[in-house]
Amino acid sequence: MSLLYLIVTLLLLLLIFDLLVILLSFSILWYEYANSHPELVKNRFSRDNLRQLPRLLLPEAFFNFVTILSVPFGLYTPKKQSLKRGVTPILLLHGLFVNRACWFWFQTRLKRHGFENIATINLSAFHSEEVLTELLAKKVDELRHHLGVNKVHLVGHSMGGIIARNYVQRRGGQDKVDRLIFLGTPHQGSKLTPFSFMPLGKLLIPGSDFLTRLNSEPPPAQVQVYNIYTCKDNMVLPNSSAQLDWGTQIPLDNMGHTSLIYRAAAINATVAALKGQLSS
Repeated sequence: MSLLYLIVTLLLLLLIFDLLVILLSFSILWYEYANSHPELVKNRFSRDNLRQLPRLLLPEAFFNFVTILSVPFGLYTPKKQSLKRGVTPILLLHGLFVNRACWFWFQTRLKRHGFENIATINLSAFHSEEVLTELLAKKVDELRHHLGVNKVHLVGHSMGGIIARNYVQRRGGQDKVDRLIFLGTPHQGSKLTPFSFMPLGKLLIPGSDFLTRLNSEPPPAQVQVYNIYTCKDNMVLPNSSAQLDWGTQIPLDNMGHTSLIYRAAAINATVAALKGQLSS
């Protein structure tokens, strides 16, 4: 068996697995939504619904596949980033199953909008939430001291947003963060957690002790909070789990969970929050 044949076979199997995961997750999303809105069931096979289906599933499957392929590029230690002193940095925090490499497109778009001080960090799902929070705290202090600034901006996708919340709400980080932006963060957990094989995933069980403690904490004072979420999130179920009762809520539609770090609507909302064009 040639190396090329082996690579193609592995990629094909990975693609099939990706498509199955996307199909299953959106099926569970529809199950949850239909049980909450039974009046919609009779129109589930309408022409409009069938036409919208591939527009929702195919982009999500593509972005998910690209994200998985990017993982090896995030395993090596990157060369030291050249950041400008005196400019508030943006620290990007990824979700479960991936690493810092998933931000490649998001970073490119932010730079085109004029943001140059962008940093990333790997958050291994095999460590506890407290270890990851300590890594985040260390990175924040490193950026502050290196750049001569008092605060940083945090952008957390999915589980990355939970680690950011733990830092600012329970570990004293509120005085070191200016803007905190969530992208598809499961604030109340997700019913898909039983499918997770990562130890960190157990924290996202709805009603877990960790989430109960986190959600009992007061909102971080002096931090501008923006919660960007999609009403078609196929990983945060039910979708209401992605909502917060504090901060600025920015609902989007017609995109899945991974799409939030690729689609223009989500990136533009993040840019508006970073530029202070949204009221918190």
